[in-house]
Amino acid sequence: MDKQITDEITYIGVDDKTIDLFESQYIVPNGISYNSYLIKDEKNIVMDTVDKRATDEWYKNLQMALNGETIDYLVISHLEPDHAYNIQKLCDSYPNMKIIANEKIFAFIPQFFHIQNLDKRKVLVGEGDIISIGKHTLQFIMAPMVHWPEVMMTYEKNNKILFSADAFGKFGALDVQEDWDCEARRYYFNIVGKYGMQVQSVLNKAKSLDIKTICPLHGPILTKDLGHYLEKYNIWSSYKPENKGVTIAYASIHGNTKEAAEQFASLLKEEGEEKVSLFDLARDDLAEAIEDAFRYDKLVLAAASYNSEVFPPMQNFLHQLKGKNYQKRKIAIIENGTWAPSAAKKMLEILEGMKDITICEKIITIRSRMNDKNKQEMRELAKELIK
Repeated sequence: MDKQITDEITYIGVDDKTIDLFESQYIVPNGISYNSYLIKDEKNIVMDTVDKRATDEWYKNLQMALNGETIDYLVISHLEPDHAYNIQKLCDSYPNMKIIANEKIFAFIPQFFHIQNLDKRKVLVGEGDIISIGKHTLQFIMAPMVHWPEVMMTYEKNNKILFSADAFGKFGALDVQEDWDCEARRYYFNIVGKYGMQVQSVLNKAKSLDIKTICPLHGPILTKDLGHYLEKYNIWSSYKPENKGVTIAYASIHGNTKEAAEQFASLLKEEGEEKVSLFDLARDDLAEAIEDAFRYDKLVLAAASYNSEVFPPMQNFLHQLKGKNYQKRKIAIIENGTWAPSAAKKMLEILEGMKDITICEKIITIRSRMNDKNKQEMRELAKELIK
């Protein structure tokens, strides 16, 4: 990646390909980038820092870009440690540096850092406030709950750049070529997904801005076809299905429920459903299952009964969906139980708390293993789901 975004704005972030789980829960096979930027003008501004894991390389990048100059300001967009860990280091290294942030950020800073003379270093900004540093003019846009309450974005008017905090970010290091949509979607729904209403609010603010470049805190800098990325965020944050298709999520103990789920996938394809994705909730990447549940307009839940409840991988999956505001989908249910099937009842109890969910009338109960009646019921359910 070209480090120079413009003649005066330099990318000083770092790729991390040694991390196993982002936020200790999300698999990142291609790593993650921690993005940070330096704007050089009459005053020099650092836009966010990076994670502890990347401190040494980031600081080296910063010093190289500064070329002996000092830092006048640090803009803090988001206090999550993967972007904010090195605030203390910068404050200690540059005692005259001032901090540009909003009221909520300044309220949270003492929970993370012990910054000397913090009150004297504060430059407090709010919605729409503007700071000029020479040729560059910064306008601040509050973005609460995208995805923490203190988040803000910065619009650089001269080059029409939106520094978008965690919005428009994705998993994956910058030296990896991969489809943006897939890993940005998995990132969005698992990290930001609960806050669709707040994302919609920020998108409405963005309509008034002439944006030519988006600089997020994770993932590539976006310079072309920005309408595509804005459209995806509008779809995702309004909880509309992105594509027609079926996600089948199953939780099987001994393999019989798995067999039923696979059989149902085949039946759906026979009935004309072109896109069917299948997930073993006990083994597959949960974040990817959540991603596809939001991507497609239909969901199938197939689970074994367990301790008069539902097998825990399914219970966890449904609670995750509920916590991320899952809605506006059609759902089919298949349960399995040898002596007292309870999975369907427990799944329905969780689904009751979700908005605009349509449950197929036919619910299939398998007693241990599928029989001929179950196979006929599944064909009928497949037709009901996709009609």
